[in-house]
Amino acid sequence: MRFRYKKYAKLLRPVIPIKVKNGSRSVYYEVLVDSGADICIFDSEIGDLLNIDYRKGERKLVGGVAGQVAEYFLFPVEIEVGGHTYKITAGFLPNVAGGSNYGLVGQVGLFDKFVVKFDLLKEEIELKQR
Repeated sequence: MRFRYKKYAKLLRPVIPIKVKNGSRSVYYEVLVDSGADICIFDSEIGDLLNIDYRKGERKLVGGVAGQVAEYFLFPVEIEVGGHTYKITAGFLPNVAGGSNYGLVGQVGLFDKFVVKFDLLKEEIELKQR
């Protein structure tokens, strides 16, 4: 499946639409496909919308590019990508992308399920199911 890059603040980014699910609740969400992210991290607002008490999940710390450290909580959810549903464990973090309105999908949770091809010149990202 192929997705077009999206423009955010004049920058092209490999952002794709997914659906995040918890039981009978679901929410559509855009996520940055980030090869440098170890796991998937979603904004805590998504957890709230899905009625997830994510603060009862495993507490972890993440470091940013500028050295800042933030607390997040791991919680099991399902994601739907291109009509296919996968069980993953995601981190929930307030203001995950610095106000960019998207989450992150990374090595565990996306790259372990798909072969990912980035093509900036074509402004396209391709996901092939493993």
